[in-house]
Amino acid sequence: MSAVPNDVPALTADGPLVSLRDLNVAFHAPGKVIRALNGVDLDVARGQTVALIGESGSGKSVTLRTLMRLHPPRRTRVGGSILLDGRDVLAMDAAQLAACRGPVVSMVFQEPLLALDPVYTVGAQMVEMMRRHEKGLSREAARARALALFERVRIPSPRRRLDAYPHEMSGGMRQRAMIALALSCNPKLLLADEPTTALDATVQIQILLLLRELQQELGLSIIFVTHDIGAAAEIADRVAVMYGGRIVEQGSMAQLLRAPRHPYTLALLRSRAHGAMAKGTRLQTIAGSPPDLAALPPGCSFADRCLLALDACRAAVPAMAPVGPGHAARCIRLDQTHAQEPASA
Repeated sequence: MSAVPNDVPALTADGPLVSLRDLNVAFHAPGKVIRALNGVDLDVARGQTVALIGESGSGKSVTLRTLMRLHPPRRTRVGGSILLDGRDVLAMDAAQLAACRGPVVSMVFQEPLLALDPVYTVGAQMVEMMRRHEKGLSREAARARALALFERVRIPSPRRRLDAYPHEMSGGMRQRAMIALALSCNPKLLLADEPTTALDATVQIQILLLLRELQQELGLSIIFVTHDIGAAAEIADRVAVMYGGRIVEQGSMAQLLRAPRHPYTLALLRSRAHGAMAKGTRLQTIAGSPPDLAALPPGCSFADRCLLALDACRAAVPAMAPVGPGHAARCIRLDQTHAQEPASA
C-alpha cells in the first residue's frame, strides 16, 4: 500500500492523529477578504470520532477541505499548522499530498452525485483509485476488493451495482458507494462532510449506524461535520461547536448535551426537536443571522445574537477557558451559562 513519502518529516509518531493549531483561512474575493477560519485549535485522537457542529458558514466544511488542501491556492491564504499522522500537511508538495490523500485521509462529500464522475461506473472509479495508490495491483484484484467493500457497506446486489453509473443509484446507495470509495485505500482518517443531509430520515440513521460500525471495526478516526446535534450524538465521542470561523466550545458528547457552557451551544440544543417536548411546544429560535465573514466584529462573533451579551463581549474575542476535564468554552460569562438548563438530548 502506498504511503506518504519518507522525505516528509514525521514530527511526532505517538501524538494525536490530527492536530490543528491557530489555523486561519482567508479567501480573496473581488473587493474583500473572507476570513473563513480564525484561530482554530483541534486535536483528533487515533480511533476517535469528533463532530464539528454549527450553522452554515461557521467554518466546518472549510476545516475539512483545508485539512486536505482542496482550496484553490491562488485565492486562499492559510496560516497556522496542520499535523496529520505526525506530518506537516502545509509543507507537503503536490506529490506528497497526492500520496497522502487516500491511504492516510479520505473524504465523504455531502452530495455524492456531484463528487462521483458521471461518465464512469462507480466500480471503475474505485478500481482506478486503488490501482493509483497501490502499484502492481491488478485490475481483477482491485475489482474484487471493490466488491468486498460494496458488501461491507451493505449495498444491495453489489456485483451489479459496481457496473452502475452514479445516476442509476438511489441517494442512499450513492452515499454508501462514496463511503466504500473513501475506504478503498484503508485510510487512517475519514472526513465526513454532512453525509446524511440529502437523505430521508430512515436512510440517515442507516448511514450513521454504518459509519459507527465501520469506525469500531476498522479503528478509524472520523471528523464528522453536521448541523444536527442529534446526528452527532449517534456517532461522536467529542464535539467542537463552531461559530464565525472559531471553535466556541469543545468537550465530550455527554458534556455538551448535559452541561453546555457557551450560549451558542445552549441555543442550538434548545432549537432542536426532541422526544421530551410537550405536544404543541414551539421550538426556540436563534434571533438574527451569522456574522459576515468579510467584516467580523472585533469581539465575540455571537454577541449580537446572545441574550447574555455585555459591552465587554464586543471589545475583544474571548479566550478558550477550561470548564471541566477536557471541556472548554470561549465566553466571558461562563458562570451565567452554567446556570442555564440545557435542552433534553
